[in-house]
Amino acid sequence: MSERDAAAAGLSAQDAAEKQADTGEQRAAGAENTLLEQMGGVSGLAYSAVPIVVFVLVSSFTSLMPAIWSAIGVAVAIAIFRMVRKEPLQPAVSGVIGVAVCSFIAYRSGDAKGFFLLGIWTSLIYGGLFLVSVLARWPLVGVAWSALNGLGFSWRKQRRALRGYDLATLAWVAVFGAKYVVQQWLYDADQTGWLAFARIAMGYPLTGLALIVTVWAIRRAAKVAEQERAIAEESPAVRPNPSVG
Repeated sequence: MSERDAAAAGLSAQDAAEKQADTGEQRAAGAENTLLEQMGGVSGLAYSAVPIVVFVLVSSFTSLMPAIWSAIGVAVAIAIFRMVRKEPLQPAVSGVIGVAVCSFIAYRSGDAKGFFLLGIWTSLIYGGLFLVSVLARWPLVGVAWSALNGLGFSWRKQRRALRGYDLATLAWVAVFGAKYVVQQWLYDADQTGWLAFARIAMGYPLTGLALIVTVWAIRRAAKVAEQERAIAEESPAVRPNPSVG
C-alpha cells in the first residue's frame, strides 16, 4: 500500500468515526428528554405531587378513609385530564396505580403515614440494586441505556466509559439512599406532614441532579467508544506494509 493510499484510508476511517461520533452525540443529547418523558414531562412532575398534598390535608382535617378516597379521586381526575389533553398515557396510569397501592398500604396499616411506606421501601430496594450493580462492574445506568438502544456492552472494557457509568449509577444510589434515610426517620417519628414535604422536596429535585449526571455519563461513554473505534479502525489503515520496498 502506498503512502497516498494509506493516508486516504486513514482519512476515510476518520470521517466514518466522526460520523459515528456525531450519531452517538445526537443519541446522547436525546437522553435527557427521553428520561424526562418517561417521568411524564415537567407537568407530570407537578401532577404527581397533588394527590400527596390532598391526602395529607384531608387526613389532617378528617380521617384516613376520606383522605384515601380523596387522593385516589384526584389521581383519577388528573389521569382523565391528561388523557383528554392527549398527553402520554403511561405516566397517567402509573400515577393512579401508585396512589392506589399507597392508599391500600395506608388502609391496611390503619395509619396515614403508611401512605409513604411504598416509597420508602422502593428507595431502599432501588438503592441496593444500583449499589450492587456498581460493585459487580455492571453499572445499571450503562446496562439500561445500552439495552434500550441496542448498543452492546463493549463500554465495560473501556475504563473511562465504565467510570462514567459508575459515577452516574452512584448518583442514583445517593438519591435513593438519601430518600430512604430521611423518610424512614420521619416515618419512625410519626411526622406525616413532614413525610409529604420530604417526598415532594426530595423527589424530583434530587432526581433532576441524578439525571444531569446520567446524561453526562452517556455523553462521555459515547465519546470514549467512538474514540476507541476510530483508533482501532485507523491503526491498520495507516500501518506501513513491510512487504512493500
